[in-house]
Amino acid sequence: MEERLNRVKQQLQQSSYKLTPQREATVRVLIENEKDHLSAEDVYLKVKDKAPEIGLATVYRTLELLAELKVVDKINFGDGVARFDLRKEGAKHFHHHLVCMECGRVDEIDEDLFARS
Repeated sequence: MEERLNRVKQQLQQSSYKLTPQREATVRVLIENEKDHLSAEDVYLKVKDKAPEIGLATVYRTLELLAELKVVDKINFGDGVARFDLRKEGAKHFHHHLVCMECGRVDEIDEDLFARS
């Protein structure tokens, strides 16, 4: 986890941002829950357990910044809720998902379809 956190810190520094304690707490939650597709509210509830002083607006701003810097992908599965997916190391673009319309289960497509062209 620390190695991944350091890479995010470097990405922030390359764009003249700091890894503040609030940003670090948010990134740690994303790393710990990497297999899940958390909404901002989900992230906030998990961050709040560890750092109760962090507000929902701070989590929203942090997630938007991380999306802008391409640390996370902001995705919508058609239910109107934005979710955040930590970008895989070395990923050059967004990866795709299959969403079951019956139960809502989400499967990630790990194969790089763009590499085939």
